[in-house]
Amino acid sequence: MIQVDNLTKKYGQHLALDSVNFTVGEGEILGFLGPNGAGKSTTMNILTGYISATDGHALINGIDILEQPEEAKKMIGYLPESPPLYGDMTVDEYLDFVSDIKRVTGTDRKKNRERIMDLVRIGDVRGRLIKNLSKGYKQRVGLAQALIGNPKVLIMDEPTVGLDPKQIIEIRNLIKDLGKDHTVILSSHILPEVSAVCERVIIINKGRIVASDTPENLSRGLGDSSKLNLRIAGEENLILKAIQEIDGINNLESLGVREPGTIDLIVEADPDVDIRRPLFHAMSKASCPILMMKSLDMTLEDIFLQVTTQEEEVR
Repeated sequence: MIQVDNLTKKYGQHLALDSVNFTVGEGEILGFLGPNGAGKSTTMNILTGYISATDGHALINGIDILEQPEEAKKMIGYLPESPPLYGDMTVDEYLDFVSDIKRVTGTDRKKNRERIMDLVRIGDVRGRLIKNLSKGYKQRVGLAQALIGNPKVLIMDEPTVGLDPKQIIEIRNLIKDLGKDHTVILSSHILPEVSAVCERVIIINKGRIVASDTPENLSRGLGDSSKLNLRIAGEENLILKAIQEIDGINNLESLGVREPGTIDLIVEADPDVDIRRPLFHAMSKASCPILMMKSLDMTLEDIFLQVTTQEEEVR
């Protein structure tokens, strides 16, 4: 759905993007990450047609955003960090205005707008002035304007910034639902949010892509091992003996008793070995139920810091 080929952007002598390449498949939710000044906003501004690239191409469903901007923009809904709202309009008036700008016509126009208002749950404030709405409702109205015209692609920049925890969860769930019918690019500094919502992440630093994969694959590829924190009920010697017989385990550490009748362990395996099923079968055979199993692999924050720090050291 989105194809970026050798995208380069220069501001004078400053190279903001350096031959960036990536694709986003139809129905995929992609997390786009990077430190401040890395090139995230520049990339999204090129994808949305706000600025042009110095070199390279950005294609939306096969259409070049620079050569055929009107056709390409019809397929894009954009939610910037600060939604483009007009405070003196009511929600109804504003969405009607956006429909005019996007040239949404026909008998389905009103039905489409009602569907969007129901989807983002702003029907109860449709008659209120936007300037009098809470931050959460303003963010929802901003998302509604991005959905007008039923675009194939949604690009969101910090969609949950400034929201309370309940509103953040609601927006996250909404983005997941939108991914069923739209291709989504999500840029956020809240890395747990990206882990919770996105199927794949791209990390950009100093204008270059330094990592691209699922968070799970990045964790396995960058980590030296795969670690699990376990709590198992039963006799310690029996449990340790059964685990030591499992192939692929390179380290086993007892953390002692945290709950009566159990033992806590750290089990470490080679990065390309998934020991969860063998562990389950071994403990089942020993009649020692697993009460807790928690991954200690690298988090998205760890991955982000490692790849961006490595890039700094290389340069």
